[in-house]
Amino acid sequence: MKEQIIIEKLTDIKELIVGQILLQKEVLNFNEASRYLEISHSYLYKLTSTKSIPHYCPNGKKLYFNRVELDLWIQRNKVVSINEPTKKKKGESKND
Repeated sequence: MKEQIIIEKLTDIKELIVGQILLQKEVLNFNEASRYLEISHSYLYKLTSTKSIPHYCPNGKKLYFNRVELDLWIQRNKVVSINEPTKKKKGESKND
């Protein structure tokens, strides 16, 4: 029983280390990008085949992703919360 708990804890530690490594890398391969975005391989492949996500294919087979570009892609369609102040256009007063 104790061995199983130790194995589970070591697996958790391994997952945390892998996550930290992904945050430090600038360029991610296909598997790393899928893990980073927390999406399935098939969905990531669909996004790349429809050119819906920025990616690189230097030799025509393997796919690579820039982590910063993935972060920007994730944040592309921001939904403004009802509590977030809206920006006024030039010339508008607070009473408009």
